[in-house]
Amino acid sequence: MTKHVLTGGLIAGLVAGLFAVLLQLTFVVPLLLEGELYESGDRVHFGTGGPESIAGAPAIDGEMMRHAGTLAMSLVSWIGFALLLVVGFALAARAGHSVDARKGAIWGLAGFIAVALAPAMGLAPELPGTIAAELGARQIWWSATVVLTAGGLAAFAFGKGPVAVFAGAVAIALPHIVGAPTLDTYFGVSPPELSAHFAARVLAVSAAIWVFLGAVAGWLWARPAPT
Repeated sequence: MTKHVLTGGLIAGLVAGLFAVLLQLTFVVPLLLEGELYESGDRVHFGTGGPESIAGAPAIDGEMMRHAGTLAMSLVSWIGFALLLVVGFALAARAGHSVDARKGAIWGLAGFIAVALAPAMGLAPELPGTIAAELGARQIWWSATVVLTAGGLAAFAFGKGPVAVFAGAVAIALPHIVGAPTLDTYFGVSPPELSAHFAARVLAVSAAIWVFLGAVAGWLWARPAPT
């Protein structure tokens, strides 16, 4: 069982990580690089110059190596998410629940809700140059939101009776009732349209990767373990 978990998690994480790199390079990194132009002052919101007049634009190519390192860390992260997902499969199997590619995709969707969507309700994905609340407080709120949302979804899926449903609903709602750490006013040098576009793309890409990860992991899990 342990070998099956490790093998399935590593393979699914690697495949999903490569898929994540492809989507991020295509949809997320271009907006990230554009946001860095505003952060550095090469492009100014409400400025008079168009993109063709920006002296800092050619430096975008030089930034790709730095972002390649970030994407490599993303690959490692998705392998970690895959291992956690497959451990969840193992626990569900012990309770008598089967997992295949279709059910794995649902697991992946639940992972997206817990890790990306629910935290984004309080702490949306941010472009470079965005000023936010103290990092430690945001990390604590984000971690608590992930754990409580995952627990609440598990209560919905595997709990029995109205008590489990009520407890799950309370767990999911609690971080948002408390509220994420925020500043008293808004800051930032990037246009709000660009920030909104970036946040939407990050969430959409994350949803696609999580569902893909769950489907691949579920398909691998349903295959017979090697003898």
